Amino acid sequence: MLQLLALLFACKGRASPALFFASILLHLSLHSVLLLPPFILLLLSSPHSHLVNPKFFIAYRNPKASLGTALSYIGEFLVYAAIMSLCCTTVAGGWGWVEKTWGVVLTLPDLTPNPGLWWYFFTEMFDHFRPFFLMVFSVHLLMYVAPICLKFQHDPLFASFALLGILGMFKPYLTLADPGLFLSMYALFPEIYPYLYHPLVTTLLHLHAALLLPLFHSLWLDQGTGNANFFYASTLVFGMANGAAMVDAIWAGLRIAVGGRQGEDEGEIAVAQE
Repeated sequence: MLQLLALLFACKGRASPALFFASILLHLSLHSVLLLPPFILLLLSSPHSHLVNPKFFIAYRNPKASLGTALSYIGEFLVYAAIMSLCCTTVAGGWGWVEKTWGVVLTLPDLTPNPGLWWYFFTEMFDHFRPFFLMVFSVHLLMYVAPICLKFQHDPLFASFALLGILGMFKPYLTLADPGLFLSMYALFPEIYPYLYHPLVTTLLHLHAALLLPLFHSLWLDQGTGNANFFYASTLVFGMANGAAMVDAIWAGLRIAVGGRQGEDEGEIAVAQE
């Protein structure tokens, strides 16, 4: 809900509400800070789709969209985050809330089964290697932000959509709402539908996961007739389904630009021939 509110206000160009909700989101889910770059790009440009005719960000941005404006947005976000941290510290009577919120995300102390990919991996992990792989799993999410924001700088809303798909697959404590938000945002980009490469396979994978997840969860945790491998296999299928949806959407977003350029070239050739 907070992600949608922040995205809505960013699309409307209302910086203060968007950054305020983004700061609240940061305190609820640390990895949500990865959405800040596309939010700022949205505030500096517009939510209109430019997938068909991509341009450099600087080519169509409004006059206010400058480095100074971006830095002011970052500063405002940090102020809101600091105020929220101060409120949390006052209510909790100390800094213990950091360990219970951000610390839980970074150290993964609770390995309760969930639809995500982390819990089983770290259940089987030797304690000696646990800090290294926690660092790898946490830091590797950072590698997606810059490439996606640069490649889709002409469409920051699509960049936000792609990053939501990545977070909906790799978050440490995943819920069904995380990939659900990404999948529901497919409706915002109907222009990519003809360019999807394997929509049927993606749909069948999600259908398969929707049947297996509750079944193996009940067999293992309720009836005690299964084991962890069955449920984790269903989470792998769910991860494959989300990955297929994300990769197909990004690939379609890249292919539609090629199709748009070809259409423009053919139109120019036809005009020249006339």
